[in-house]
Amino acid sequence: FQQFSDPGSRKEHVKVTSEPKPGFLERLSETSGGMLIGLVTFLLAFYVLFTNEGRALRTAKSLDEGLSLVVPLDSIHSISQQNEGRLVHLAGALSTSKPLFDPSYGLSIQAVKLKRNVEMYQWVEYEDSKEYEEDGEIKKETKYSYNTEWKSEVVNSRNFDREIGHKNPSAMAVESFTAVSPNVQVGSFVLSKGLVDKIDNFKQLSLSHLEDPHADVTRRENYFYHSDNPRRPEVGDLRVSFFYAGLSGDDPHLGSADRVSLQLFLYFVTLFPNSEISKYFSVSSKVTVIARQRGDQLVPYHTKSGDVLEILYPGDLSVEEVFQKEQESNTMKTWALRAAGWLSMFVGISLMTRIFYTLVDWFPVVRDLVSVGLKVFAVCVASSLSLLTISVGWLFYRPLWALLLMLLSAVPILVARSRVLPKKQQ
Repeated sequence: FQQFSDPGSRKEHVKVTSEPKPGFLERLSETSGGMLIGLVTFLLAFYVLFTNEGRALRTAKSLDEGLSLVVPLDSIHSISQQNEGRLVHLAGALSTSKPLFDPSYGLSIQAVKLKRNVEMYQWVEYEDSKEYEEDGEIKKETKYSYNTEWKSEVVNSRNFDREIGHKNPSAMAVESFTAVSPNVQVGSFVLSKGLVDKIDNFKQLSLSHLEDPHADVTRRENYFYHSDNPRRPEVGDLRVSFFYAGLSGDDPHLGSADRVSLQLFLYFVTLFPNSEISKYFSVSSKVTVIARQRGDQLVPYHTKSGDVLEILYPGDLSVEEVFQKEQESNTMKTWALRAAGWLSMFVGISLMTRIFYTLVDWFPVVRDLVSVGLKVFAVCVASSLSLLTISVGWLFYRPLWALLLMLLSAVPILVARSRVLPKKQQ
């Protein structure tokens, strides 16, 4: 095997492996192992569903509590002692004490975060497999294909089916990193680490204003290339890009979206020099924060329900808009975990009952009927047990809804039973 850059190289190869068709006892042994995995998955589903309901209800009550207590601040530049320890709402532009630097590439920006992203040109292996039965054996045909791509992580070529001609370096000469400003403020208030962590709307930084930092580094578009020929890179070459989040100053050297905003700002200021239009074109990142005031710091607020409120959103949002977004996020997370819990229960039941399919898998017609029946059984039982678990989670918070869900949990089983009885009579 040679590299793809060679005109006569092969980009893929096929490997066929075969093994004797497993006997009944071997299949039964594999099914028994699957039953153990199914049991663990089945029990895990109860934990996910039960704890999710408690979390969802606790979060909803905490948000309702926060909405009833939050105090909007009149000014972000003065600190009122009357709001000490209270949950406050404020919106304003981010500010940092000093710019973030990357001296290796001669780059600096006044922002909350600066991320250096390093990619290496590497070989990547792809597999496409299919199994079939032939001459009493199970054969597996695997097609391996190789391509060169830019990857942020080192691809271990030792795990390739054929490493010869597709070998990658074992490490990158330049590492990725994220620099975070040690002091981030909105007006006179200092943001806690938890709030700073929420500033993650990264945008790519334009490098058009920078020169090549070293003789062996070439700038092309918004990348620095460690390559002899950036247009035709070789395996092991690097390219470096930069991203920023939470702009805290007027910097003209930004990504395309920010340059458009800056150009519009300059255009309108030229046309209307005495207007207040500048407040609608702030180049700095504006955020909305809801947290507890502690002196000049914004820290987590612990609710009576046992949850923590420490909220930050980009833009200028009202109190109602912030809490509406939080409620929507809580609802989406709740339904996602409910679906995950139901799926985990369905998979667990399917694995635990697969032994019945193994016992009859040599009878084609019976095998298909049993397979369909087991899937219907798994769907019905998983649905009933999921509803029952959710209702138990609600029992201490919403008893009437819990009793209704308990009644609904019996419906899938009754439906499945009503279909089984006529078949028995026939």
